[in-house]
Amino acid sequence: MQRISTERARINKQQNQLFLSLANNSLIGIGVIKNDRFVFSNRHLAQMTGYERQELIALPDVQQILPDFYTELERFPEDCNEKLIETKLLHYSGKRIDIELCLLRTRFDGDDAIVVFVLDNTARKNNERNAQLAALVYENSTEAIVVTDESGVIVGVNPAFVEITGYQLSEVIGRTMNLLASGRQSPAFYKKMWRQLKKTGRWRGDIWNRRKNGEEYAERLNISTCYNEDGTVFRRIGLFFDVTQDKEREQQIWRQANHDHLTGLPNRQLFQGRLQKAMQDADERNKAFALIFLDLDLFKDVNDTLGHNVGDQLLKEASKRLLSCVRDTDTVARIGGDEFTVIVSDVPNQAVVERICEEILVKIAQPYQLGENVATVSASIGVTMYPEDASDAGEILKNADMAMYAAKECGRNQYCFFLPAMSEAIQARILFSQNLQTAIAENQFILYYQPIIDMRTGQVRKFEALIRWDHPELGLVPPSEYIPFAEDSGLIVDIGQWVFKAAVQQAKRWHEQGLNYQISVNVSPAQFYADGIKVEEWVRLLEDAGLPTSSILIEITERLLLEENPAITKRLRQLREAGLQIALDDFGTGFSSLTYLKRYPIDYLKIDQSFVRNLAPESEDLALCEAMIVMAQKLGLGVIAEGVEGPLQQSLLLEAGCVLGQGYLYSRPVPPQEIERWLDERKALPTNTSSSNDQRMAGQLLQDT
Repeated sequence: MQRISTERARINKQQNQLFLSLANNSLIGIGVIKNDRFVFSNRHLAQMTGYERQELIALPDVQQILPDFYTELERFPEDCNEKLIETKLLHYSGKRIDIELCLLRTRFDGDDAIVVFVLDNTARKNNERNAQLAALVYENSTEAIVVTDESGVIVGVNPAFVEITGYQLSEVIGRTMNLLASGRQSPAFYKKMWRQLKKTGRWRGDIWNRRKNGEEYAERLNISTCYNEDGTVFRRIGLFFDVTQDKEREQQIWRQANHDHLTGLPNRQLFQGRLQKAMQDADERNKAFALIFLDLDLFKDVNDTLGHNVGDQLLKEASKRLLSCVRDTDTVARIGGDEFTVIVSDVPNQAVVERICEEILVKIAQPYQLGENVATVSASIGVTMYPEDASDAGEILKNADMAMYAAKECGRNQYCFFLPAMSEAIQARILFSQNLQTAIAENQFILYYQPIIDMRTGQVRKFEALIRWDHPELGLVPPSEYIPFAEDSGLIVDIGQWVFKAAVQQAKRWHEQGLNYQISVNVSPAQFYADGIKVEEWVRLLEDAGLPTSSILIEITERLLLEENPAITKRLRQLREAGLQIALDDFGTGFSSLTYLKRYPIDYLKIDQSFVRNLAPESEDLALCEAMIVMAQKLGLGVIAEGVEGPLQQSLLLEAGCVLGQGYLYSRPVPPQEIERWLDERKALPTNTSSSNDQRMAGQLLQDT
């Protein structure tokens, strides 16, 4: 018995040593609880609690370490030997740690005890929480998430993917991302993407794809890669969101910055970029291109007579016609106002450009139906070739512009190719403009006057003021050489203002001498279009001079009245209401119409000298003059016949009922001092002989001047 007891003790000792060895070297916490206190703790459990082993055993109550121990113990049935629970361990620092606790009923020193196995659950709990959070993000993210294998085969998508693409999970699992391809990206684009993915594992960029319903959309895509431990690809993860609206907004902003808002054509900024690109391509490929510079003839008249809204309609239609004349590879741009450019790329020869220009001329010149209005314009086209004519963008534009002005000067509605000699012409034009501005500033203009006679009595009734440019080097420059240029350049407004002031000053001088003659001044249509009719200022000039407003007669041409323009009508009525009279000059040479004679406030008709010059008994010109005179009388208008050069003309006009005449029979246009001498000579003649002596005096005056 003694030997058996000794052997048993030896075995128990070995078992205890084995237990202690296992317990103390275990990777989990092990403790023995007896009478609600720890009677044993391994090193790992002590480390988990933050206590020393002896401190842990010395604790009076296990609840200081396991706050929920008693609660869990109550749930531990007597007939059950073990129980596995998840609970909290209270660390010495006060921090609560997630643990997994295994309770095992046993006997210890003859008493009931519980062995506890404690596993730190913090990492697992964190992982679970992270997994839950990831799943939450995955399910609720507004970004689409797609997971694929190494080859791009889809293995999973989130709800946002379904919402953006329209494809359900069952429709995409096992298929590649090519399912979404829109076709906008080239194969080279995808090859570059895959090269970067294989090299770095990442790719980021914008891409156009297609939804299930066929609608294209833009997505901002970010692809990353998950690797296996051996470095092979486990999964590729794509995150993307819809940026279609952003792209459309960016495109709209770009279009607003680079396209003309009215016609939709490229504007000057985009044109400059296209021009640089055309030059680069031409240099690299050793090919030529042509630049066409186009200006719409008489567009300003349409704009001024019919209004800017109608003018805008015409520009839109002209843009469409231009586009129909060129190829898709060519660029049509509106660079401002009624100016357009066309870049004709890859020009094999000049004949190609000529055909395009001829087609443009034909199409632009066709009438424009603009609502209730019909307008007609033409085009002046300048063409320059690259690299033949120029080496940089500025020179190309300048050459095309010069060629366009050459086309205008040749009569409009035609095209001209640039020639080096045009540079000299442009320089001359610039110099002419500078000289004309100098003439205005230095008062180089003078007014000549031609009398308007009462042909019944020979008495002077009026004078027409006619401008002359007394150039310091060239002498007298006729109006025909500078008035058209002044109208095109806008200088006519300043010139017209000078004419009115000079006429008022002359009328004042005559008024002070007791000579109350009415002076007629010619007003260009361009003055009306450029808002150069200063009614209030003109009236103030007359008042300051002490003259009645009837001292000035305004002469206009039929061209001004061709279209009903409210602004022009308003100005003419303002002139009449202010007391200035209005004469319609050169009547019969244009589109003479009874309509505008009734519509506009006109006081006099001036029969053009082309009808008066060849007056003879029973001639067609006499019949026309008689008709115009009768018509004017019926409408209550005065009549002035221009170009009266002989007694026969005067006699026939008087018989037809025309009272007032103007022409060389009485006097050429001459400076004021010559007119005053002529007037003094007339005063010396008897009244009844003045008419018969007009021709003799005119001849003497011409000889003297």
